[in-house]
Amino acid sequence: MIGCLCIHGFTGSPDEVAPLAEYLRKRTDWMIKTPTLPGHGEELQLKGITYDQWFQAAERELQALMDECETVYVIGFSMGGVIAVYLAEKYRIDKLVLLSAAFYYVNPRQLWKDIRDMFRNGWRRIGEHPLFIRYKNKMRSTPLAAVLEFRKLVNEVRPRLPYVHVPVLIVQGEKDGIVPLKSAHYLYQRIGSSKKKLLFLPESYHHVCHSADRHLLFTEVEKFLWENGND
Repeated sequence: MIGCLCIHGFTGSPDEVAPLAEYLRKRTDWMIKTPTLPGHGEELQLKGITYDQWFQAAERELQALMDECETVYVIGFSMGGVIAVYLAEKYRIDKLVLLSAAFYYVNPRQLWKDIRDMFRNGWRRIGEHPLFIRYKNKMRSTPLAAVLEFRKLVNEVRPRLPYVHVPVLIVQGEKDGIVPLKSAHYLYQRIGSSKKKLLFLPESYHHVCHSADRHLLFTEVEKFLWENGND
């Protein structure tokens, strides 16, 4: 049996990867898991949570999947992509998919462009835009200590990149205002995998599973995971 672990991002929930997970569920008989990391979900409770708790939670999910499946893939979005690299270096997984992996983060120039686009698209009052409201609510409920834990997590994983050798697909939205394009290039250059592919999505923002190019993303991920006759 094939298992697939999908890991969401910082301050996020499984909803961030749900469209891709559902696509794979409909087209395969794989065991697909989309866990919620400690302190995350619909209501954020990040106070007192440390980055190693995120590692440990992801490890438990992966170990449970490995107990039941001969072949295991890991898909990680944003901070989940950083955690996915950690898992790939520590455990014998079969393939790795990194979506908007946050080895660098916050692209101010693109964020400002996103705000201009909101106004251009008819949002005269930016405070009413659903994207703005979502991020404002997240910022209010995210303690500074949690942001520092996220940065510690990234710093912990960066040195591990050269020791990851599984086939990897690195996906990046070209309109991403959170993770800049250089993060994808950095990943491609630093990761030790001999089989690696970069996929840029020209119409996608940070949340690639919910962006305009998502159907291209889904088919490319599926194709990558089926390569070399996995059955």
